[in-house]
Amino acid sequence: MSSEGIRVIARNRKARHEYFLEDHFEAGLVLRGTEIKSIRAGRVSLKEAYVRLDGREAWLENAHIAPYDPASSMNHDPRRSRKLLLHRREINKLFDQTRKKGYTVVPLQMVLRRGKAKVEIALGRGKKQYDKRRELAQRAAQRDVDRALRQRGR
Repeated sequence: MSSEGIRVIARNRKARHEYFLEDHFEAGLVLRGTEIKSIRAGRVSLKEAYVRLDGREAWLENAHIAPYDPASSMNHDPRRSRKLLLHRREINKLFDQTRKKGYTVVPLQMVLRRGKAKVEIALGRGKKQYDKRRELAQRAAQRDVDRALRQRGR
C-alpha cells in the first residue's frame, strides 16, 4: 500500500491504447458485501467493462468481480450492473459529452482508497487505426533511443 492508503486493484490496460482520454473522474461504487471482499482479494477484471449513462445515473457494466468462495450461497452475480456514485454536475457533463459523436466513458482502473472501492473513469474519444500505429511507432523509437543512451553510458 502506498503512503496515501491507495492500492490499485485492477487496470484497463487497453483503454489508453483504444481512446484519447480527456476528462478524468473518480467514482464510488454501490456494492454488495461479498463484492467488496472479492475486490480486496484483487479478483477483479475491467477488460470488457464500460460505463452506461442514462441521463440521471451512471452504471458500471460488464465489470467482472469474481464470486467470493467462502460466501457460497450468498454470492453475487459476477457481471451485474453496479451504480457509480458521482456528483450531479459530473453526470451531466459526461452525459452531454457522450452525446457527441465518437465519445464514450471508459473505466481506467479500480482502486481501494482508505478501504473504499473507487473506479477511475475518463471521457474518451476513439482512436483510428493509424493513430494506434503512430503511437506504437513513437514508443518503439523512444525505446531505441533510450537503449542507445544506456549503451553509450557504459
